[in-house]
Amino acid sequence: MIEFDTVTKIYNVKNVRKIILDDASFCFEDGQNIALMGKNGAGKSTIMRMIAGVELPTSGLIQRSEKVSWPMGFSAGFNGTMTGMENVCFVARIYGEDTDRVLEDVQSFAELGPSLKLPISTYSSGMKARLAFGLSLAINFECYLIDEITAVGDRRFKKKSAAALDEKIRNARVIMISHSEKTVRDYCDRGVLIYNSKLYYYDDLSDLIADYRKFC
Repeated sequence: MIEFDTVTKIYNVKNVRKIILDDASFCFEDGQNIALMGKNGAGKSTIMRMIAGVELPTSGLIQRSEKVSWPMGFSAGFNGTMTGMENVCFVARIYGEDTDRVLEDVQSFAELGPSLKLPISTYSSGMKARLAFGLSLAINFECYLIDEITAVGDRRFKKKSAAALDEKIRNARVIMISHSEKTVRDYCDRGVLIYNSKLYYYDDLSDLIADYRKFC
């Protein structure tokens, strides 16, 4: 379970005040695959990062009773001065995983070859996304967070990534951001609409999509 208790998130940038969430209380119940939908700029990715613990709320509390991934493909947490290999081993140790096993899985999946021994600062955005995606799949989570990414790379690699993700979520659940109605229906069974700094829950995806079309 992931619970938001009176969570507020505000950005103050160059005298502009943007409210992402305003005193929101909400529970992402166990066992539900949940779609997060909303217009561009509504704060979907910010909320996803707060669920992951990558970013903190301005006020309020977020509690987690399950092992939650970082957003799939999220590479901002990598240390640019460390090599890909060093970053992988560092993350594996944080999660109490066997570093040799995780490194082997990432090497096989990400297909970065000798580049794993180079600093992350030398990587292209695609290379970093491959590494982050592969690392996410190498560690077992109870809840996978997906921010508009179900696959990265060329067509062959995208197919491989989608198949690997489908295999993982057989024994886990997802919270997913997507503008694609097909993707939402393929992966999710419940939904949340982010609108005017509030969270609205939907048991029926058809109702979610109808309101998304109407308000976003």
